[in-house]
Amino acid sequence: MENLMERGAGILCHISSLHGKYGIGTLGREAYEFADFLKSSHVKYWQILPLAQTGFGDSPYSSVCCNSGNPYFIDLVALRDEGLLDDEELASCEMPVGDVDYGALHKTRFEVLRLAYARFNIKDEEFVKFVESGEYDDYAIFMSLKDRYPGPFTAFPDSFKYAENLAIKEFRETVYKSDYCFWIFLQYIFNKQWAKLKEYVNSLGIKIIGDIPLYVANDSSDVWARPELFKLDEDLNPTEVAGVPPDYFSPTGQLWGNPVYNWDVLESESYEWWIKRIRKAMQMVDVIRIDHFRGFDRYYSIPAGAETAETGEWQQGPGLRLFMQIRRKLGNIPIIAEDLGIIDYGVEKLRQRTGYPGMKIMLFAFDGKPTNPYLPRNITENSVAYTGTHDNATTLGLLKRMNDSQFMVFKSRLRSALADEEVVLPFITRREAARALCVSVLASKANIAILPIQDLLGLSDDARMNTPSTSEGNWKFRLFKRPSRYHAAIMRKIVKEYNR
Repeated sequence: MENLMERGAGILCHISSLHGKYGIGTLGREAYEFADFLKSSHVKYWQILPLAQTGFGDSPYSSVCCNSGNPYFIDLVALRDEGLLDDEELASCEMPVGDVDYGALHKTRFEVLRLAYARFNIKDEEFVKFVESGEYDDYAIFMSLKDRYPGPFTAFPDSFKYAENLAIKEFRETVYKSDYCFWIFLQYIFNKQWAKLKEYVNSLGIKIIGDIPLYVANDSSDVWARPELFKLDEDLNPTEVAGVPPDYFSPTGQLWGNPVYNWDVLESESYEWWIKRIRKAMQMVDVIRIDHFRGFDRYYSIPAGAETAETGEWQQGPGLRLFMQIRRKLGNIPIIAEDLGIIDYGVEKLRQRTGYPGMKIMLFAFDGKPTNPYLPRNITENSVAYTGTHDNATTLGLLKRMNDSQFMVFKSRLRSALADEEVVLPFITRREAARALCVSVLASKANIAILPIQDLLGLSDDARMNTPSTSEGNWKFRLFKRPSRYHAAIMRKIVKEYNR
């Protein structure tokens, strides 16, 4: 398959991490300012994490509906300007500058959004058309049920738990105005605001790289509405769950808990569920990064109820059949394969046959082995290179945790790597070494080079986005202000020097 992605540089910064007064990044003024910063930095890509509405744990990789938009990202100022909120209500949403406080958001934000909904005309022709499309029907019913029956959907009364047609139809009619249309209103507003922002970003010559998690959350409208697509028992509890075996991040592996797919059923339906998901993603972003790509070749399945991921086993995924069907239905679309973790011949063969670029993480490059695939000398053009991802420590944070002897070894190996790239860049301190690693990424042969905003700004580990295998303190990082012209100038210089 041909490479659909232009050589260039990009910045990884999720919407939630943008600065602003309302507790979390939104699709408002600050998002447009960040796009302007990217333009002035001469980058061609803005990479974000999944946009979906988060569920328990606040992870964008664990959503109540995989195709939803996060209501927390709705620009409240725009709602005020449309007459759906007043100044006092808007002011009540202001929160202290700093990390996202999801607990406080959950308690207050939906109350204000309900005030906006109460003033909205649900008979508006455009909104009625949006409702009647049925795109968010399952989501709206599911969330309306969750409002009445707190806890997982497996605790719903049986007629709702098993989504019996008559019971669901009657319920929808009962809560149509009070709840059902409220949840669709949120998606309507989100989609309108996102489309406007994306149009602006694209007008600056910047493409948005979005993210699709391989798995969906157990307690989601996705599983509730189509339980036959997952390996569940008769009570709709998973019999097998997803994760990864012991690896770099965890000696006991990672037990994610997501239900695994029943790929036989998906194949019998010509993978229509996945095709619909990819189609929606391509409406929202310009390039798709598929998280945990290796799970399409073979996936790691762990018995439900296991305490760690050590007892799992590898099972066969759909392989090339899925991607050939996607191509037949949707054409050749730009996809990045997140091929990190335990990679074997099968995964690499699948990635090569699809033609998708894989990911190269420079923080993993310096183990002293000349065959390390993340060393600049071993990175090929059909790759996307990063210092690190949202799952890694920041570069400066990692270097600060090294003792002096470890840092001396790292410096020696980084200098050798820079020499391979014909980069002359003296450095002594940890901060200088972190900047040198950023330069090495952009100097690499990889077609696309991405820096997390934390690394461009030289931030330490208190700015880390996520620590795998931990359940607290993640997804909270936020910028205090718009990145400066100084940092834009630094990026511009490197982009120009390495023809990105």
